Amino acid sequence: MMGSAEEKRIEDELSYPIWLAERVRSAADEAGSLKAECGEVAKQVDRLSQMLRTLVRFTTSVQSLYERPIRRLISEVSKNLERALTLVRKCKRQSILRRVVRITSATEFRKVLNLLDASIGDMKWLMGVLDTENNGTSSGIFLSLPPIASNDPIISWVWSYIATVQMGELTDRIEAANNLASLAQDNDRNKKITVEEGGVPPLLKLLKESSSTEAQIAAANALFVLANEHERVRSIVDEMGVPIVVQVLGDSPMKVQIPVAKLVARMAEHDPVAQEDFARENVIRPLVTLLSFETFVEDSRTQMGKQSIHSIVQINKEMEKNSSIGSNSRNYSYRPYTNSYSNLHMEGSSRGGNHRKERENEKPEVKIQLKINGTEALWMLAKGSVSNSRRITETKGLLCLAKLVEKEQGELQYNCLMTIMEITAAAESNSDLRRAAFKTNSLAAKAVIDQLLRVIKELDSPTLQIPAIKSIGSLARTFPARETRVIGPLVTQLANKDQEVAMEAAIALQKFASPENFLCMDHSKSIIGFNGVPPLMRLLRSEMTQLHGVILLCYLAIHSGDNEALEQARVLTALEGADRTVVAQHPDLKELVSKAIYHLNLYHTGVHPQRQSYAP
Repeated sequence: MMGSAEEKRIEDELSYPIWLAERVRSAADEAGSLKAECGEVAKQVDRLSQMLRTLVRFTTSVQSLYERPIRRLISEVSKNLERALTLVRKCKRQSILRRVVRITSATEFRKVLNLLDASIGDMKWLMGVLDTENNGTSSGIFLSLPPIASNDPIISWVWSYIATVQMGELTDRIEAANNLASLAQDNDRNKKITVEEGGVPPLLKLLKESSSTEAQIAAANALFVLANEHERVRSIVDEMGVPIVVQVLGDSPMKVQIPVAKLVARMAEHDPVAQEDFARENVIRPLVTLLSFETFVEDSRTQMGKQSIHSIVQINKEMEKNSSIGSNSRNYSYRPYTNSYSNLHMEGSSRGGNHRKERENEKPEVKIQLKINGTEALWMLAKGSVSNSRRITETKGLLCLAKLVEKEQGELQYNCLMTIMEITAAAESNSDLRRAAFKTNSLAAKAVIDQLLRVIKELDSPTLQIPAIKSIGSLARTFPARETRVIGPLVTQLANKDQEVAMEAAIALQKFASPENFLCMDHSKSIIGFNGVPPLMRLLRSEMTQLHGVILLCYLAIHSGDNEALEQARVLTALEGADRTVVAQHPDLKELVSKAIYHLNLYHTGVHPQRQSYAP
């Protein structure tokens, strides 16, 4: 938004209309005709000149000046003064057509006087908003409608609120920030105007007001409302908003951390640059610290005495190895493991330790809301980002998420599952992350998998089961052949009455049976062994699940074509039918279906010669 005009100092901007006013006054004194009209113009210009000079004195005495309305109004005032100067200069000329000139000039004078009146009204409004009489120290928000905003009153309200947030007393700044958020919440146009008119910097400044919890909450809420779109989030990032947000998140009481964590989530959701900037500013560690608060307290009390030295050493080794893998992508130091709660709390004590007693005394609903917003922030930070997912696994984040899935319900449990789903999706696409974070002997990975399986088996909630199923599917290549406990629950969900759950179970099992999985033959036998073929055959009856049912059946036929369960279920007949129907809609499956049919024919008695045409 920095144009050539805005690069000039505000005092330089004001010098031009003052110079114009002096020229108009001189031209009016030299008028040879229409002296009365020129005198009226001079009076109006004198009033404007006086206001402009007052404004110059004010701008040089105030440290934090909100310049947007000043520049906009001064530009309009200058145009009107230029028009007045042009008109008054005409009155020096003598002509035989003087009468015609008089008629024309009278009309022009009425127009110019109206424009000057409007400029005076604009200047009065500006002086009121800036509170020039009291040097910006009076209380209250100045709200009125200047002539320049007669067709668009919203912009005058935005100017008034932003000016108060930037220049007012603290109580007025809080009120103005709340009003700005309310106004921006109405529609995206108001949000756009607020950002374009410079609302972000004063809100970020208010967010840093550590002396007032109310001020920080008001600023965070206003920024949250604005940050629902990529360009507006980028405006916050460009104003160095990310370091400020991270600092406030680590240093503030819980009631402030709640809206700030929500702001982190929204910014990370809408802008990948913000997502990466937050990670570089190390926001993940304080977020995990917040989630750990009271999460491991009971466990640490009951298990500290029982915890073996071997398990502590094992976790330390895992963290050291993970730290060495991700050392190039972070700037925080590794701390040895003592117990999950105390370690995580110590990691954040340098920032938030001053508020520990306040946190312990907070209401349960406040603590839960902070964790809800914190897990949402981790979710959005991990979404589509291998580097951020790695950073989460390098903390005790996985253990914390697993514990919250076990203990909590509702939105908090859902956010944890969605975060795990994003981390496992990143691990699926990145072998280094997969090997580092989800080793078979990793206690954190085991805790996560145990909770995912519990959700799949015990909770009758598609909303929660689907991310858990997807997570297990993403980790398909990490499970050894003997780890059949993860396959049974997925097979069971093939018969789920919710078609989306059944479809996701089929997709997850595909990743076990796919040729890309080194253990596909062992996993295929396990799927059949858990009686997965009958429910899989039923999936072929639904248009929603048919495609994924066919793909999984093909994998099973290719890797375990000799299994009697496939023959008893008449899988060959089903795939021959799919060859005519499903392949017509998905031609890319033709080769896979043909290969599956060929493999089944190899093991069927009474193979017909023409079946050999399916050979790949």
